[in-house]
Amino acid sequence: MTTCPEVDVVIIGAGVIGLACAASLAGRGASVVVLEREGQTCTGVTSRNSQVVHAGIYNPVGSLKSLLCVEGRHDLVERCQRWNVPYQKVGKLIVASEAADQSRLEELFERGRANGVEGLRCLEASQVQAMEPQLHAAAAIESPETGIVDAVAYARSFWTEAEQAGAVMALCSEVIRIEAHPHGYQVVARNSESEESGVLAAAVVNAAGLDADEMAAKLGIDVDDAGYRLHRCKGDYFSLAPGSPLQLAHLIYPLPEVAGLGIHATLDFDGRLRFGPDTEYVDRTHFNVDPAKAEVFSSAIARYLPEVEPSWLVPDYAGVRPKLAGPGEAFRDFVIQEESARGFPGFVNLIGIESPGLTAATAIARRVSQSLSYA
Repeated sequence: MTTCPEVDVVIIGAGVIGLACAASLAGRGASVVVLEREGQTCTGVTSRNSQVVHAGIYNPVGSLKSLLCVEGRHDLVERCQRWNVPYQKVGKLIVASEAADQSRLEELFERGRANGVEGLRCLEASQVQAMEPQLHAAAAIESPETGIVDAVAYARSFWTEAEQAGAVMALCSEVIRIEAHPHGYQVVARNSESEESGVLAAAVVNAAGLDADEMAAKLGIDVDDAGYRLHRCKGDYFSLAPGSPLQLAHLIYPLPEVAGLGIHATLDFDGRLRFGPDTEYVDRTHFNVDPAKAEVFSSAIARYLPEVEPSWLVPDYAGVRPKLAGPGEAFRDFVIQEESARGFPGFVNLIGIESPGLTAATAIARRVSQSLSYA
């Protein structure tokens, strides 16, 4: 086994969070190596989501998810303009389908305002109807700051920036061991030819997405005791079949559920409609979408789009979210933790980075840089 020259930081994972950290750290003068198991960047959570830029409405006031979402969204808009990344501020309506749901809608509105979300409006049924004639709603919240972004292009803009600052990428590099060392950490990876090599780094950022708890365990952290155990939560998406008589100008969300934001309607840059994700906790990662779910999806969607028929829905794609909260469990915030208190100085765990992680990416990266004294 060979040992590479010493570097300041090894980052495990080349999704949007790992790449944003690489750009932030390399831009502040750190020597950075990114280790990615797959043969290209952004093959996991980053490439399998609704690509929504969240405004910051949903999460508890003062939580990392709310604070970093609002902070990161401002960065994202500016970055997309500067790096020519496809972005569109399409706006969103969060609907109360029945009058009995309006109190929950009002609570959500107040939470969004407390989180610092700009431009929120409460709409009556007639106002909703004027904006979206096919939508059934007793009332709604309008969030004009919500948008969509090309998530992979956005993520790869960070890598371009990081590489320009001297960062190095090692693809097809599966991390198999992490060992504490007097001078930092020896991170050992195996390539596609089963050859092992090690990188000695002063610091490590664990941005391994769905496998972030496993990376923490490789270091010797008891992930159950630490509360770092991840639960894989699969979400399927259906698209609207060509020729279906349904048109929307905004993203449409129902009131949120315990495990997610409910099956919502999103748009891509061509105006094509998608619906999802649903919520299914799974033991293994897979991306099959069962066509029979069209019945369940149409039933959920019909609460706010009553004209929809199961035959209008076509299986599209699936994603898997790295959730810290298991089925029926209460809210869990992002884990952004430098582990000196556990005896691992310079090791930063990023665990449970699900929605709104894409929106919050730059803000998360800043937190990581600050925790490693690269402010």
